[in-house]
Amino acid sequence: MSVRSAVAMGCAGSTPKVDENSKKLKKPKAWKHTQPITPAQLKQMRDEFWDTAPHYGGQKEIWDALKVAAESDLALAQTIVDSAGIIVSNPDMTLCYDERGAKYELPKYVLSEPTNLIRQG
Repeated sequence: MSVRSAVAMGCAGSTPKVDENSKKLKKPKAWKHTQPITPAQLKQMRDEFWDTAPHYGGQKEIWDALKVAAESDLALAQTIVDSAGIIVSNPDMTLCYDERGAKYELPKYVLSEPTNLIRQG
């Protein structure tokens, strides 16, 4: 019975941790690009990242979910992350894992705009 209790306690103890991680999405902190960039340049950087991201490992479906979450408001992003079973290690989504333990690192430029974005007209 002590083994069963230990297993039950382990499961009970680990479940809230996953739930806790998935419930703390926050807006990324302000950041500055090395040089001022235009919205078109930012879009190009983002497109290049998302085009190559699946080649870094992990599941394409998780990368797709992260992309949609990154482009959504926090409430929708939270729903997407929870539905896909993504474990958020950093509240700004810069470091996530899937249920199999694969690591997904997102650069800040796919999550928010830099403080030195050149706004035209």
